[in-house]
Amino acid sequence: MNPDFQRRIQRYGWDKAVPYYESAWQRALRPAQQRLVEVADVKTGERVLDVAAGTGLVTRPVAEQVGENGRVLAVDLSNQMVETLRAIIQRNGHGQVDAQQMDAENLDVPDEAFDVVLCSLGLMYVPEPRKAIQEMHRVLVPGGRAVALVWGRRAGCGWADLFPIMDKRVKSDVCPLFFQLGTGNNLETQFQSAGFEEITTDRFNMELPFENEEEACEAAFWGGAVALAWDKFDEEKRAGARREYLGSIDEYRDGEGYRIPGEFVIAQGCKATT
Repeated sequence: MNPDFQRRIQRYGWDKAVPYYESAWQRALRPAQQRLVEVADVKTGERVLDVAAGTGLVTRPVAEQVGENGRVLAVDLSNQMVETLRAIIQRNGHGQVDAQQMDAENLDVPDEAFDVVLCSLGLMYVPEPRKAIQEMHRVLVPGGRAVALVWGRRAGCGWADLFPIMDKRVKSDVCPLFFQLGTGNNLETQFQSAGFEEITTDRFNMELPFENEEEACEAAFWGGAVALAWDKFDEEKRAGARREYLGSIDEYRDGEGYRIPGEFVIAQGCKATT
């Protein structure tokens, strides 16, 4: 697929997802994203770049960690995500945070500008993730560290039938290699290729809680990667896709809600000091 076309799909798709993203995903993703923040171990006064920041689910706790003397730059390809994050930043009084629209594969920031670079569940959507990881390496100071969280193997993610369910009805072109980085040691290999050293990885499983069918479907269809394709569906297609998706996660029912398994991988690497 043409990378430029893929970027447009991502930008427009996440613009559509913005109104639903936090309500659909914040609670479900919090434990995995907290684990990312713990691994990053951000210190007071550090300069942090949050790549593919979305509405700032990671940006906000990191802003508290760096304090008033630190700095956080949150970037995202989606203009609507950035505008939403700016409003949240202003409301929360986080003067140490800036939000800008930016492509992860072509960061408009100087070399060696940050102590820490984070990327939470964004690299799967990048057409050429190696470029994004190389950019993360470029903007770090010597001795700086990068930490990335991605979804794991398809077999470890109980919601994964969503993609073929959508593609059966329309070629969504969302993320054809979505699970590639989380399979085997692929994320570690990409970090090595970008020049990182002292690389560590952590593969883990967490359940994604959804209170009812509506919340599970909002996360799947409205608040995530397939929002652009879903927006174009007529009512008949939506009803069929919803019915099929709920069938695919029925084994994870927990009373009125769901506890859907999710596998994640965190990679951390350091930039050499010399």
